[in-house]
Amino acid sequence: MPRRPVLLSPPPLALTKNSKKASTKRNKGLFKRLIRQAPRTRQFAARTAELFAPPSPQRPCAHRFFMTWLSPLEQFGSREALVLETLFRWHRDACLLIASDTMDSPGGGDRLRPFLDRGFRVRAASPDLAHLLRGTPAEPWLGAVRRGEVSPGSVPLGQNLSNLLRLALLYKYGGVYLDADVVVLRPLSGLRNAIGAQAVDAATGDWMRLNNAVMAFDRGHPLLREFIAEFAATFDGSKWGHNGPYLVSRVTRRMPELDVTVLPPRAFYPVDWNKIGGLFMEPKDRKEEKWVQAKVDNIRGGSFGIHLWNRESRGIEMEEGSVIRRLISDGCLFCNSSVAA
Repeated sequence: MPRRPVLLSPPPLALTKNSKKASTKRNKGLFKRLIRQAPRTRQFAARTAELFAPPSPQRPCAHRFFMTWLSPLEQFGSREALVLETLFRWHRDACLLIASDTMDSPGGGDRLRPFLDRGFRVRAASPDLAHLLRGTPAEPWLGAVRRGEVSPGSVPLGQNLSNLLRLALLYKYGGVYLDADVVVLRPLSGLRNAIGAQAVDAATGDWMRLNNAVMAFDRGHPLLREFIAEFAATFDGSKWGHNGPYLVSRVTRRMPELDVTVLPPRAFYPVDWNKIGGLFMEPKDRKEEKWVQAKVDNIRGGSFGIHLWNRESRGIEMEEGSVIRRLISDGCLFCNSSVAA
């Protein structure tokens, strides 16, 4: 198989006292920015309603998709645009809402312009947390945040707030949530009240851990409400994964009676985070070529999409002939324009 670059473990390296302090300070600033009621924030509900149910003669969305982007605008690059291409390749009549204060800007509009010019329905809107959490178990938590009673912790706050935002968006509107590093390989329209397992027990086949990078739920689903309640009750901003993958895993495990389909790892996580680098490497000989083609055939045959684990792979170039290049070739809308590392 192709060589693999050395990858870091998903949990962050141990932080020094000073780095934790600096991270917590940055998080406090982001906290204040995202909970304030700015003009664009107050327009969130109306702009979302207009996207999902546009005035006549436009047709309502056939499918609703959501992403969050709480990172700086400049980090939304060609790889993220590629993900959008694969989404619309398989769902041309869908609507995509990107909850983001940085993408809800002239620069963000420039990044979405190729899709808008071709008639695809995508919109970035600054999220209104008060609107999204109203009537949910996290509404009092947001009040405590505003009073300065909740520590944002040292894990990057965008990650933790994205975990909450995706739950609130699905609970409020219903649809499919995708991380911005999930390449879509086939239609997701058949998924309903489903979440993917990241790992299973080799002996029993039972799932061991879920992942919240892809979720499909009906509006107001009771499991989503339990997820939101767990977030508010157990929020810890200094534990990696505690408010995300580990949260959906522990709540789903203790509430098996709630209607949810757990998809096998190959649905969205056919490759572990520590092996993803090998999928970006071009084959150097006949043996590697066979391995690449077999991997492509295997993923195409059984996966709805593939999580690129951006935290591990962002700096790796997508080489010609690699597994990833071959997989995304079927999803290219603007070929040779945004297919890049």
